[in-house]
Amino acid sequence: MKVSVTTIPLAELEVDLLLIPVAAEQRARLLADLKAPLGATLDRAEVDFTGEAGESLVLYPEAARARRVALLGMGPAAALDAEALRRAAAEGAAVAARCKADTVAFRMPETPLDAEVASQALVEGFMLASYRFLRYKTEEAQTAYGGAQRLVFLAEQGDRASRAGAETGRIIAEAVMTARDLVNLSPHEKTPTLLARAIEKAAKKHGYEADVWDKALIEEEKMGGLLAVNRGSTEPPTFTVMTWKPENAVNERPVILVGKGVVFDTGGLSLKPTKGSMDSMKCDMAGAAAVIGTFEALAKLELPLYVIGLIPATDNRPGENAYVPGDVLHMHSGKTVEVLNTDAEGRLILADALSFARTYMPELVIDIATLTGAAVVAMGTEAAPVLTNDLDGAAERLAAIEAAGRRSGDRVHRLPMYREYGDLLKSDVADIKNIGGREAGTITAAKFLEHFVSYPWLHVDIAGPAFLDTPKPYRPRGGTGFGVRLLVDFLRDYANPKKRR
Repeated sequence: MKVSVTTIPLAELEVDLLLIPVAAEQRARLLADLKAPLGATLDRAEVDFTGEAGESLVLYPEAARARRVALLGMGPAAALDAEALRRAAAEGAAVAARCKADTVAFRMPETPLDAEVASQALVEGFMLASYRFLRYKTEEAQTAYGGAQRLVFLAEQGDRASRAGAETGRIIAEAVMTARDLVNLSPHEKTPTLLARAIEKAAKKHGYEADVWDKALIEEEKMGGLLAVNRGSTEPPTFTVMTWKPENAVNERPVILVGKGVVFDTGGLSLKPTKGSMDSMKCDMAGAAAVIGTFEALAKLELPLYVIGLIPATDNRPGENAYVPGDVLHMHSGKTVEVLNTDAEGRLILADALSFARTYMPELVIDIATLTGAAVVAMGTEAAPVLTNDLDGAAERLAAIEAAGRRSGDRVHRLPMYREYGDLLKSDVADIKNIGGREAGTITAAKFLEHFVSYPWLHVDIAGPAFLDTPKPYRPRGGTGFGVRLLVDFLRDYANPKKRR
């Protein structure tokens, strides 16, 4: 989708669809102001349109060159934020789909947000709501509406800021859609090897580095968790190191992103029941997809930050050589882990990656993973739990990532890491066991990972919002790409020199 900004008069804008976001309290005044350029057609809006969030009204203007005009409700003016604009833009995308509009324009709304933030939010909402995954639709793919090809912003002022925000929104939305595509792929098309090849291809395209380790190198590094989970599979594991290190990076020691890459999870010998638990497990690499999408955005935005991505990848299957409950694993860190449930596999491959991350002496490590069903029980699909260790500015880290979640729309909320939760992981035969029982499952999973970190660290459990059975505004059924916007926003803020003093 091409995105541009123009300052030509509204009445002269020749597009298939002109979208005008309107807050409830602004309705009467804006309708009066728009009557001259759009004509008497707006009389209908005085009765049929209230400006409530989620509302839209399509009109056919008499005076303007736009073929259609749609008023989009943004809700109360006092509640206007970037998320309100994203949701209004998502409704605009639905109108565009119904109209099969090829060229679409937005009139920049009146909000307390600056023009850059507003235009970014509108582009994100519109593009993300326009996403469709048709790779496996043989007939529908031939006839389906392909989405708007051109998106124009009518900016009466703040042209430069609007242009910058629109371009940022386009880049981030495309990165989210990359993550969605990866999650939605059929498992046979994203084996660990094929996923690694996709990363190599993306690295070459976008200008970062990717180094793929095969099973022999993983064995040399003694990544016992990753190797154990892989034992039941016919596909070998991979471990991919991604590097974005621009010459103008503001940090000498890297920020590291670790993404869980379980390309399909049967539960192993602790087999998942099929209905409602295994059939969506192609999404168990959504953490890896989020890191891949984030690297695409970092490179396109040319973010001046040294960032490394680590992707441990395998499937988890009950093959003839599968690891079993009762196994004791020797991890990369040297610690031993008693396996009591083979379906608690994600933490095992993350533990090896987190241990390996120490070799870079990182400033900060963030892991992102579809890790626990308990996270879904705790927060559903609207937010992801975030947890941290008690090292070097824990409160500031949590505040920063929660703020990034509010700004980006990928919301997160902190859970505690009290020492007592760690007692649930004590083992009689090994250093720790891989599950802690029914209580506090998200927290005990994080406490398990904490054993393998020795640096400032954040853990984001995206099991809830990463994959949806029911679509929501600008988040489709299937893979959502959750985490890309969160990480990009967090890292853009982290790279700000003023924040690093």
